[in-house]
Amino acid sequence: MKMLSTGRGATVQGSLPASDPWRVLYNSNNSEDTDNGYHPQNIFRLVTRSKWANAAQEAYFVIKKDNLSNSSNRNSSNGILLFNRYQDGQNLYYTGLRVDGTAVIKKKKNGTYYTLAQPKGIFPGTYDKTNSPDLMPKNKWIGLKSEVKNLANGAVEIKVYADIGWKGVWTLVAKAVDNGKTYGGSAFTQAGYGGIRTDFMDVEFENYRFTNM
Repeated sequence: MKMLSTGRGATVQGSLPASDPWRVLYNSNNSEDTDNGYHPQNIFRLVTRSKWANAAQEAYFVIKKDNLSNSSNRNSSNGILLFNRYQDGQNLYYTGLRVDGTAVIKKKKNGTYYTLAQPKGIFPGTYDKTNSPDLMPKNKWIGLKSEVKNLANGAVEIKVYADIGWKGVWTLVAKAVDNGKTYGGSAFTQAGYGGIRTDFMDVEFENYRFTNM
């Protein structure tokens, strides 16, 4: 990640030089997903240092371009996503908007993914990996917000909102409840880290923040 002069955050934009030490490192560690290290932004992951429990997390994103990698991991599940109650790389919730035009709430429990909600039609069109690989708009601000809170019965309620075009109006696009039984067992009721994930795209982002609920 880098910070632009305006204070805006950004992934790597474009290709790294062949001699760049980061290109060499990514080529050694994950050449498939990063196009031989030239596009480490294909697997951009940011995790907070602080933990959050009942909280809202939000950020605004603008997609500058897609990186049409030959990686087998470039697929319909990619998008702009928020980590929620991140315990470790195998246990967390994530929420967001996908390149296939859907919203999503998922739980990763002991390395296995469970889909809690995936409404369609957030962005129009039909996804195709080759001919229509990303239904989200380019060069247009997309706001993404998640709200995660514990319920009195021990379940966890998760909501996802979008603000397309940075209009200052949040629209609910997905919601789910993890009852601690259906989706791989116990819910993540304890505080965890937050964060951002984007896949196979050059992205800038602003106004990343948390608010206690």
